[in-house]
Amino acid sequence: MLDERDPGAPVLPRPGPGGPAPGDGGSLSERDAEAHVGRVCFTTGQPRRVGVELEWLVRDARDPRRAVPPALLDAALAPLAAPGALPGGSRLTREPGGQTELSSRPAPDLATCVRDAAADCARLREALADAGLAPVDSGLEPLRAQPRVLDHPRYRAMEDYFDRYGAAGRVMMRATASVQVCVDAGDDTDGPAGYRHRWRLAHRLGPVLVAAFANSPLWRGRPTGWRSTRQAVWGRIDPSRTRPALTGTPGRGAGDGDPRAAWTRYALDAPLLCVRRSPPAAWSAPPGRSFRSWLRAPHGERPGLADLDYHLGTLFPPVRPRGWLELRMIDAQPGDGWTVPLAVVRALLDDPAGAEAAHRATEPLTGGGPLPGPELWLRAAHRGPSDPLLGPAVRACLAAAESVLARDPADASLRRAVAAFAERYAARGRCPADDQLDDAARS
Repeated sequence: MLDERDPGAPVLPRPGPGGPAPGDGGSLSERDAEAHVGRVCFTTGQPRRVGVELEWLVRDARDPRRAVPPALLDAALAPLAAPGALPGGSRLTREPGGQTELSSRPAPDLATCVRDAAADCARLREALADAGLAPVDSGLEPLRAQPRVLDHPRYRAMEDYFDRYGAAGRVMMRATASVQVCVDAGDDTDGPAGYRHRWRLAHRLGPVLVAAFANSPLWRGRPTGWRSTRQAVWGRIDPSRTRPALTGTPGRGAGDGDPRAAWTRYALDAPLLCVRRSPPAAWSAPPGRSFRSWLRAPHGERPGLADLDYHLGTLFPPVRPRGWLELRMIDAQPGDGWTVPLAVVRALLDDPAGAEAAHRATEPLTGGGPLPGPELWLRAAHRGPSDPLLGPAVRACLAAAESVLARDPADASLRRAVAAFAERYAARGRCPADDQLDDAARS
């Protein structure tokens, strides 16, 4: 993945198209840009691989309200940068608010992905504990205002850009954490393994995943009224780069057209968030300029292929195509709870029977259209699985995932984890956020 806060390397490798792309080494035409986006963002092939990206906010283990000195966190994480320090081979990165992220290697199966990522999580937790630190088991820093601790022209430009929409952008950058599941885009068929079907199903599952795994109900020590305040924060940031990409008028990206064409429009019409420049120049982008407008009427130098690829990494819809599909809507989970959404997504997208069951379960969410409307994402964030429309879909999807996992002995422990989660939360109209709310009410 290319994270919204860290211009790092992707968790799943993007295969090359077999030769230099148009625009390499020079300026880029609009036609070349459209072809490039469509080509690199949906790499087709039999879906096999799975990866996970795990973000955590970090707190002082003895006093959660005390700010963590950046130098202390730097020192705690430094040994993990050595070759072989993370036994599962994950990539460790840092985020503007001090969040720590592990990005797993692409794995050929679910059990391997969980085994390797869990080993790296354990090593990270040990390193933090040795420094008197601990991960925050929430998708939003629940107790204190979080400063930006990393300085980079990208981050300064992002803050300047998001400040035009209010304070939510700074909250997103500094105080949120997620579980992101990465799966292959799919092949070029029209069936469940095809990228068109998988793209639509990922968007149908999105509100279900928001509701089931909502885990960010507190902000500065008080309930916000949302089960997933993190998702609500995303809803208040520039919609041209954060809304689901398959929304719009029929035939223009509403879910019934070609995902490549819809995403290409979305990407090129999104405003520029930042423009890379040589020091000491700021990276702030001209207000109101999209990448398409930059191609048509350049300001300064014409954009090249590298500029386009960088722009693609500044788009943050809940399902993002990067050659693979990145599902970005899940709050960070308590403890090892990240294994449950990872297993659910894998089962419902990559297994044909699971995909069929998920399609049926989400049919009531679409209002007769191909996909849920944007309002349902916020409804999921607000009420979680207690919502009378979303609750049955959550329960049906978890049950379908459990059935898929039951067929492979290698997934037995994950099946039990999904079943336990369903019994503890979904069957009772609850989600992890309700545990936080109960604890806050008792304190």
